[in-house]
Amino acid sequence: MRLVSSRTVLGWFLAVTIGAVVGLALFTFVYARGASYLTDDPRACINCHVMKTQYDGWVKSSHRMGAVCNDCHTPEGFIPKYASKAFNGFLHAAAFTTGDFPDVIQIKPHMRAITERACLKCHAEIVQAINVSDDRAGQLSCARCHRDVGHR
Repeated sequence: MRLVSSRTVLGWFLAVTIGAVVGLALFTFVYARGASYLTDDPRACINCHVMKTQYDGWVKSSHRMGAVCNDCHTPEGFIPKYASKAFNGFLHAAAFTTGDFPDVIQIKPHMRAITERACLKCHAEIVQAINVSDDRAGQLSCARCHRDVGHR
């Protein structure tokens, strides 16, 4: 009778574990329509029912003619944009997998900062003429007064 070495058992264990993790990740990516998030198509945002209200608001807003979701909610540059999408995608997948998300979503502080930078970039001419500061941060806060502009 031939004995199986502990290295062989460990090798098989690692192979099965890695295969299961990769398989689960691929299944989740396909099931959640992950490829749609690699585009700039705003319809990708309504893959989750929680975003339907925001999408419907964007469709009716003035921003629909000049900006898509990624223009306001991801940082500039290829690598920062897709790093942000990957990070948020992971958080969204974890929240929806566990069911731990509110029905009325709220923007997180790091996403608010990205959105604020987008406002200031696109509306630089107008912003330069304004001398208003946010009491908490000591800088201009577009979302404080215009929180519903992109999502009426």
